[in-house]
Amino acid sequence: MISKRIDYPTSVLRPSSKDSSITQKTMKDKASKPLPDRVFMSSHPILSHKISLLRSSATSPANFRSTLREITFYLGYEATMRSLTTKPVALTVPMGKSDHVDYTGEQLAENVAIVPILRSGLGMVDPMLELLPSAGVHHIGMYKRGLMPVQYYNRLPKQCDFDVAFILDPVIATACTAISVVGILKKWGVEKIHLISAIASREGLDKITSLHPDIDITVGTVDTELTAEGTCLPGLGDAGDRLFGTPMIVDDEELMHPSKRRKNSIDDSTDSN
Repeated sequence: MISKRIDYPTSVLRPSSKDSSITQKTMKDKASKPLPDRVFMSSHPILSHKISLLRSSATSPANFRSTLREITFYLGYEATMRSLTTKPVALTVPMGKSDHVDYTGEQLAENVAIVPILRSGLGMVDPMLELLPSAGVHHIGMYKRGLMPVQYYNRLPKQCDFDVAFILDPVIATACTAISVVGILKKWGVEKIHLISAIASREGLDKITSLHPDIDITVGTVDTELTAEGTCLPGLGDAGDRLFGTPMIVDDEELMHPSKRRKNSIDDSTDSN
């Protein structure tokens, strides 16, 4: 398969020198605004370093997966601290070879569900399961038609037995997909919802918190701009493609079988003669 470079307009990727100061000021103003309530953004230097690696075009799919795993583990640690509680549990502690002492410890009080948004959310599941090995995992598949989210997979049980759900999505851009999934989980009956994302746009955070002010959100960093296509700028590209090493489809011809594409090429060359 021949890879094709997508050349975005210069105005989308980089402001002209004439508009540079205005754009820089706008981005500074947006960045200086406080985040919405119940949104936590980490300022840890190691996480900032890891997110830069995640953004880089030079990061291979294997390194992208491992880096996203590390980022998710840290964000999951922060998110669970804000959403989970403990209850007393009786246990014994070994003292020497045969003696034991009674002790009252703690265990998690809530039943937890992990909800990755397919397909890019799959890359965040394993580190969350390391933190919460007893959690249930329920997948919700979404794709975008234009800027509108469309659900294509949902196997949630009829009865909700979970107290807390952690939604996993590497990037929150327009937030339309996340908003839809939050609505699905609320209708299902989850009382507490926490969204975890490596990168979020400021516009997306404002939108989702205005519609769902009762949920918690933990992000690694916030991008202040969105492109006309509704992706974060700079963002990190298509998280699903970068996770699994799949190429971006840039035109309808690449959806065709290779033999069909070759046939079209022969026909075209014949017509031109």
